[in-house]
Amino acid sequence: MVNYAFDLAIWTVLFFITGMYKPQWPLFFMKKPDRFLILIISTILVMITFTLYGEGNRRAKQELTKQPTITQATEIAPVPVPVPAPTPVQTTKPH
Repeated sequence: MVNYAFDLAIWTVLFFITGMYKPQWPLFFMKKPDRFLILIISTILVMITFTLYGEGNRRAKQELTKQPTITQATEIAPVPVPVPAPTPVQTTKPH
């Protein structure tokens, strides 16, 4: 995840620089793009980048310390289940 955060950070910087230079390049699908929209999108991408980086570091630290998660800590021991026995069939003799 940390690698993805660095990749996204590079793309965010490139998007921001090209968008501040010529907003028409990254937002080619819009009729009248402006720099404020570039700033908003870049801010959101920076927040996503920081979240990815923080989550990646948290997971890496958890792998190093091998902390048990909730699913690992609550293992349920198997309990024998009673199986019903079939009832005997009664045969009757005709008179």
